[in-house]
Amino acid sequence: MTAFGPLLREWRTRRRRSQLDLALEAEVSQRHLSFVESGRARPSREMVLRLAERLAVPLRARNALLVAAGHAPEYAERAIDDPALRPAMDAVRLILDGHEPYPALAVDRHWTLVAANRVALRLMDGVAPVLASPPVNLLRLSLHPDGLAPRIVNLRAWKTHILDRLRRDADASGDPVLLALMEEMARYPAGQDPPPGLAERERALIATPLRLRVPGGELALIGTMTVFGTATDVMLSELSLETFFPADGETAAALRAMAAA
Repeated sequence: MTAFGPLLREWRTRRRRSQLDLALEAEVSQRHLSFVESGRARPSREMVLRLAERLAVPLRARNALLVAAGHAPEYAERAIDDPALRPAMDAVRLILDGHEPYPALAVDRHWTLVAANRVALRLMDGVAPVLASPPVNLLRLSLHPDGLAPRIVNLRAWKTHILDRLRRDADASGDPVLLALMEEMARYPAGQDPPPGLAERERALIATPLRLRVPGGELALIGTMTVFGTATDVMLSELSLETFFPADGETAAALRAMAAA
């Protein structure tokens, strides 16, 4: 088991905070915090939670900090089909279905697909069965050469966007699975040079779109992310909803026709 002091120091360093900064925010003396990090003082349960809150430590890692300090975990980690999570999962389904005719899906902390609406599932049609078989990793399905990658017009720009987001998430969470996923994504081909004029058009937009070839044309989608802001369950706190909106009128019309079909 990892000792509490080094684990706390790791999170403090990851957040680029000095001992003095953290001590002031947590309303403890720097001397006491130094003793805690060196193992000369054992923090109370309340102190562990206060420090974790100031460092914006994810709930899963807060439990690990508590255990390292000799305390019981604070946050439950229920399975996705646990009855206690049914109201939240009903809300997820309501959001996904209500977002039609535009694509929307829910993923866990490792980008494993949890749920998707009909339009999102239709856009995934035709990928290699091994990528579409549960558990489905959305990033692997998107960037793998046997997945959606051959259909992504701006693959190089989209891959850069995905790697940047993975890097931020891995840095914020310290999750080794995300680091491994980032290394895997980096090895995938980035595709050919973008079509003439595409880079200039995208620089004029407010966000990098996902440009996806579909029968009869091309979709331009802008993504947003939603999370449960007050979750006290580990799994629920790690769930994110990825919703896509049309970046132009042609895409909106194409998605309405796809949903109607």
